[in-house]
Amino acid sequence: MSEVVPTICRLCIAHCGVLATVEDDNGRRKVTRVTGDPDNPLFKGYTCPKGRALPELHNHEGRLLQSMKRQPDGHHAPIASERAAVEVADRIKAIVDRHGPRSVAFYVGTPNAGQPTAAGVGNAFMRAIGSRMFFTSNTIDQPGKQISMALHGKWLGGEPDFERADAWLLVGNNPIISKSAGLPGQNPAQKLKEARARGMELIVVDPRVSDCARKASIHLQCRPGEDHAILAGMIHIIIAEQLYDRAFVEENATGFEKLAAAVAGFTPDYVADRAGIPAEQLAEAARVFARARVRHANSGTGPSFSGYCNLKDYLVACLNTICGAWTRAGERVTRPNAMLPAYTPRAQAFPPFKAWGFGEKLRVRGLTDTAAGMPTAALADEILLPGEGQVKALVCIGGNPMAAWPDQRKTQRAMETLELLVTLDVEMSTTARLADYVIACKQTLETPGMSQSGEAIKYFGSGIGFPNAYAQYSPAVADVPHGSDLVEEWDFFYQMADHLGLELTFATAFGFSRYQEAPFEVMPLSRTEKPTLEALYESICAHSRVPLEEVKRYPHGYIFDSDVIVRERDPGCEDRLDCGNDVMMAQLQEVLSQDYRSMQDTPDYPLRFIPRRHNNFMNSSGRSIRKLSGDKPWNPLWMHPEDMRDVGVGEGDRVRVATPHDEILAVVEGDDTLRPGVVASAHAFGGLVDEDERYGELGANTGRLVRTDEDYDRITGMPLMGNIPVAVRPCE
Repeated sequence: MSEVVPTICRLCIAHCGVLATVEDDNGRRKVTRVTGDPDNPLFKGYTCPKGRALPELHNHEGRLLQSMKRQPDGHHAPIASERAAVEVADRIKAIVDRHGPRSVAFYVGTPNAGQPTAAGVGNAFMRAIGSRMFFTSNTIDQPGKQISMALHGKWLGGEPDFERADAWLLVGNNPIISKSAGLPGQNPAQKLKEARARGMELIVVDPRVSDCARKASIHLQCRPGEDHAILAGMIHIIIAEQLYDRAFVEENATGFEKLAAAVAGFTPDYVADRAGIPAEQLAEAARVFARARVRHANSGTGPSFSGYCNLKDYLVACLNTICGAWTRAGERVTRPNAMLPAYTPRAQAFPPFKAWGFGEKLRVRGLTDTAAGMPTAALADEILLPGEGQVKALVCIGGNPMAAWPDQRKTQRAMETLELLVTLDVEMSTTARLADYVIACKQTLETPGMSQSGEAIKYFGSGIGFPNAYAQYSPAVADVPHGSDLVEEWDFFYQMADHLGLELTFATAFGFSRYQEAPFEVMPLSRTEKPTLEALYESICAHSRVPLEEVKRYPHGYIFDSDVIVRERDPGCEDRLDCGNDVMMAQLQEVLSQDYRSMQDTPDYPLRFIPRRHNNFMNSSGRSIRKLSGDKPWNPLWMHPEDMRDVGVGEGDRVRVATPHDEILAVVEGDDTLRPGVVASAHAFGGLVDEDERYGELGANTGRLVRTDEDYDRITGMPLMGNIPVAVRPCE
């Protein structure tokens, strides 16, 4: 007996509406197939390979069905989840009593995006013990989006509607694969195809002929790490040729003169020589973008990894502002709220706010809390550095530091130094193998789901989130496996707090830093009457524009009234966007003064490594699923055929990829879409540091090529993770 039910994929921020085939398995519901939902009004049957592999993720033999505790001899043995909560809580209390609250840190990984209560209740637990050491994957991904928003300000009318755009600029992002910022995440390939068919000009900046670049009318196939120079060059041309929106700038921006002076040296010839692109093509890209009636620019993870991450996103914001590439009064707002509180969008600026230098101060490299969050790349140092304030315990939720954090050798030393390492996961990840406790969690279709997280992601930058007032709720559609002992992440923290007699207060923010569309929601969690996940959802959505009960009436999802119009500026509003921030202008001058030719001339390490997304994996998630990995469970080193000939390797050969301080093993795969001289690989693969020889089984950890205390961003601590000089040589 089987049943097909609508539900929500929560593997990434897209939150696709899907159909799950559920069969009876000795009295329990077991999901056996997932496809796109043609009756979903937003996704219209679309889903990606990862979403279609949800049954395998739920049912595979390597899944954790019981929590595990490390034994004295190093192996892990099952432990009841309730017992684990008590033991972990007692050990955390003992560490806090000895070393203070700061000694306990918390890390949230990207997969947590689909679980709106997990990090919230975890953060409430951290506040209850007095620790502010709360870290996320954001500061090792795209922190420049939030830093630039703080330095530049935010346009309260939002970005233009992609469906009406005449020109669109993607800088180092490939949303067809990543479903990230830049294109609507609901079948981005189809959306782009339709846009190109109606005549939209697509401009792509990327060292590779990516999936998006193949569809571009202009592709600037540049050297890696020169996105900031290209953006400065485009701004220079637009200002020099007076193609900017003078009226918008005069009414809504400040610092224009500073910006014009700072980009004056980024002439087309200078940028062409530096970035390795034709000057005429750069000028064409600038003119096409500036002359379009409706246009917008977005950047992605690739440029963020390649240094000057904040400057690049700041220049993207400045480019949009000088071209007036924002929604105006009387136009429909592009991201109206549904499961978030109602707000009034206005055609005015929200002014810049403090981007760093507040909150918790780290003991290393002068780093502080930031608008993008705590500097995660410095957390391993905080664990390893002795003295007052040393981190002694780490709790990971939805994250895999051993696969994701830069500087893997340092990361493993840090994990092994901790007095207590706890990870909440669905399998024995690389980090879990080092953990003292591994808390086995439910899979997504075994819990209720709602689309609010996919809607709220808009607060992390422009170009992401739902383009309509879309909402969907789904009850749990599958049961946990027979004989399992699984918990929901929020419940584990609730149990620990209850054991320690702590009061938890769940807080939900509807915005970012000082930018708030609605007041904080503060919800004390009762200790006398334990809430359910559904009750938490009801509390989170208590002031939603569309009530949760109304959303539940549409199991396939629904697009609610979207006619939310951008209002005129408030009378007397003098707030402005800042295009001339002193710190960013100083960085731009630093870039201009570089001897870029000598920087690019690294004969001992002649190739440049860049990261690349894999369509079948969400970071390290899914690597153990044969349906996704096929016969190649490793992450290949993609090389241009010319470079393969120069190195003397062929398809499938083993190579060593080296930087001045470390190396990894990899398997070569030819790729003529790369710019010659550039090699690429997907991140979040590999095993522990002494398992290099298992690269054919586990892949290679590209974080080994990175040092966190060299060439790092002074604001977020994010190290150089792309545009890395490497040498590739055949294995003996």
